[in-house]
Amino acid sequence: MITLHHLENSQSIRILWLLEELKLDYQIKHYKRDKKTKLAPKEYKALHPLGTAPIIEHDGNYIAETNAIVDYLMDLQADTSLAPARNTKEYQDYRFWLHSSQGSLMPALLISFLFSTIKDKSPFFMKPIMGAVSSQVEKAFYGPRINNYLQFMDKTLADKTWLLGDKLSAADIVMSYTALAAEVRADLSQYKNIKRYVQQIRDNKNFKLAAEKSGGFSVSV
Repeated sequence: MITLHHLENSQSIRILWLLEELKLDYQIKHYKRDKKTKLAPKEYKALHPLGTAPIIEHDGNYIAETNAIVDYLMDLQADTSLAPARNTKEYQDYRFWLHSSQGSLMPALLISFLFSTIKDKSPFFMKPIMGAVSSQVEKAFYGPRINNYLQFMDKTLADKTWLLGDKLSAADIVMSYTALAAEVRADLSQYKNIKRYVQQIRDNKNFKLAAEKSGGFSVSV
């Protein structure tokens, strides 16, 4: 049986959703974040040298990193419709969205979160300075990257229900947390197709079930 070591309000919500879609036999072990630091507890960090969520346990092995886990689970259920056939244009698109979510958009959103946190936690007399620094970094670096990605994603979704077409894929499941984070960290008012997509994620029955089984979910980035 697969064990999902689930850290509350973490990216492991995606693995929980994928497990539901694949109908794999699994159990959940829940971990609460430290109330002061909001970080994973010591017992979670001890599971894997990286100590980050998500982590699954299967056949005595501990596997970390979202996309590595996604590939592992998809291999266990090779006949799933959640990925296109290999050596097709659709599969190339699938791999792009699967990896660009984590490799391009999520890092930029994380930088936005870090600068916002630094500004908010600065002493009151430093806030104007940190606010100015944060604004300049946003304009010069992460702001354009985020907007460029969102523009491309919004255009892609203009004539598609999901990222690849009419059917949900594992790329959408990986994108789910990133899209929800973008809703928090970026202004989606001009991206009507992404807004529709985010609501579509929330309305998915297995995402709802995953959120319920997680013990309640909200994006922490």
